[in-house]
Amino acid sequence: MSRIGKVPVPIPDKVKVDIKGMTVSVEGPKGKVSKTFADVVTLKMADKKVTVAPVDDSRFSRAMYGTARSVIAGMVKGASEGFVKELEIQGVGFKANLKGKQLDLALGYSHPILFDIPEGIKITVTDQTKLKIEGADKQLVGKVTAEIRSFYPPEPYKGKGVRIVGERVRRKEGKTVA
Repeated sequence: MSRIGKVPVPIPDKVKVDIKGMTVSVEGPKGKVSKTFADVVTLKMADKKVTVAPVDDSRFSRAMYGTARSVIAGMVKGASEGFVKELEIQGVGFKANLKGKQLDLALGYSHPILFDIPEGIKITVTDQTKLKIEGADKQLVGKVTAEIRSFYPPEPYKGKGVRIVGERVRRKEGKTVA
């Protein structure tokens, strides 16, 4: 049995949780998040706490109820506080700009990369090299961050590219002339 799954998820005062069948909707000051779970768990809400329990004693059901509880806790945290990821762009001439609902990236290619910002995500650009990605949905914030990073991941020789703040890039030694 999951030790995490047994702990009920507390709901702050400023957050509203709605459970309809297997769909959980969480709304708070930072946004609204909704997720549908498999029918191997039961979801109950009582006195400002959400409780998750397995439906039966199957292995899948027991595995999923701890996961469902963690996802619901993440939804509550996202709706109340939000999630933030930061990226930095390193390289000569590498820069980013916001153009309406698009992120314009100049990453050394012959063309600019235009990235459509999804609904529920807020991107802030400072100094043309620092990006701050904010949103209520943890999965969507991580996906957007990974997608932007994938346009030019940091390379090991010069270290240029798009990297997550705090990410360590292992550098390689270049060719040497004998």
